[in-house]
Amino acid sequence: MSASKSDPTPTANLELVPLLGRIADALDRLSPPPAGRLDLDGADAFVWHADEATLEPIAKVSRIDLHLLQGIESQCDILTENTRRFAAGLPANNALLWGARGMGKSSLVKAIHGAIVEAAPGSLKLVEIHREDIPTLPRLLKLLRHGSHRFVLFCDDLSFDNDDASYKSLKAVLEGGIEGRPSNVIFYATSNRRHLMPRDMMENERSTAINPSEAVEEKVSLSDRFGLWLGFHNCSQEEFIAMLDGYCRHYHLSIGQKELRAEAIEWSVTRGARNGRVAWQFIQDLAGRLGVNID
Repeated sequence: MSASKSDPTPTANLELVPLLGRIADALDRLSPPPAGRLDLDGADAFVWHADEATLEPIAKVSRIDLHLLQGIESQCDILTENTRRFAAGLPANNALLWGARGMGKSSLVKAIHGAIVEAAPGSLKLVEIHREDIPTLPRLLKLLRHGSHRFVLFCDDLSFDNDDASYKSLKAVLEGGIEGRPSNVIFYATSNRRHLMPRDMMENERSTAINPSEAVEEKVSLSDRFGLWLGFHNCSQEEFIAMLDGYCRHYHLSIGQKELRAEAIEWSVTRGARNGRVAWQFIQDLAGRLGVNID
């Protein structure tokens, strides 16, 4: 019997059913997973992928041991104590690590996290969020807010340029929004800029705004949301050599003190800098020449 015009399921509509099913399946795959599906027990560190609204577990974090970080002992003590308090469920501050490049800002955050989870497995989760994903922070916090774990949100090399309004999202999250920062989340950021804004941007605000002081204050007030400001400065030659000496002893690299000093000075001169990053590059070169695996 052929379908009549009044038939509610004509042949043409039946042919659309498989197509609609595939479209529905595709939309399900694209939609963010509900918070209940997050499995945070299998790893201590994650990377936030804003496009999929997912947390990717990191099996092995790229970090060095805390005791190998030389020349930043004061910053290390302050941030370690702040992080330990937070991991223990006590009040703690957001932290901004600012200053010279290559002086161990991001290494310190990862090393402290590693030391804490080694002493108390599962007590603290590290979640890295990329600079370009800062506007999605509210979505991430919604996933973490009702979790049973404690989280350090970490953004490396955070800064804002001209016409970049995403800093307003961060201000609201850190302090001042209706919901505010969840009690189980703390935010650590590293930056080469103390106020997270380029100097020319701040000077431009002063020169063009009707009320210069208020315009600049809005930009500068972002860094005020961080309870801890830890400055990192270029190291001296002796501190640089002390870094190398610590690495050599830790990795059992056989080299005399005079030879190490001479090679270290030459290496820093050719690189035009003395900092932790340059020291680590020297150690990798030395270990390679000595045939020692330091992975």
